[in-house]
Amino acid sequence: MTTEKLRQLLVVEDDPALQKQIRWSFDQYNVLLASDRESALSQVRRHTPAVITMDLGLPPDADGVTEGFKLLEQILTAAPDTKVIVLTGQNEQTNALRAIALGAYDFFVKPFEPETLNLTIERAFRFYDLQQENRRLQSMQQPDALGALITRDPDQLCRARQTR
Repeated sequence: MTTEKLRQLLVVEDDPALQKQIRWSFDQYNVLLASDRESALSQVRRHTPAVITMDLGLPPDADGVTEGFKLLEQILTAAPDTKVIVLTGQNEQTNALRAIALGAYDFFVKPFEPETLNLTIERAFRFYDLQQENRRLQSMQQPDALGALITRDPDQLCRARQTR
């Protein structure tokens, strides 16, 4: 299978060993890598991936969560339909709740099971595809031809309502 046919998955992770593990675990995708907020935003603008996994602890605040939350907000502002799966070693329920409240698709605590994460990534791609298909179908709908009809004749108004 060529990389042109593979779905693009952006992985935002500052740990090179974990980047390598994720790339190896998810070889059914064209894995794009970013190690900080700026390179991640550049990848989002260049490739507009449907699904992103990201760490909250990114440089220059690798031990905190400020960079990760800034990135999450910026991604969802730039590409609101993107499904962002947060992966973090910051095992706090408040961070999970905040990430979901900001629009993250899901939240995983490191270390994670690759099989479980893979199922979530597949579900995120399917959900993204369904949203795109729904949007396409809605744009094809014909407007109601009688919806803008203005009449003073009660008989015509009754007939127009009955034909809807």
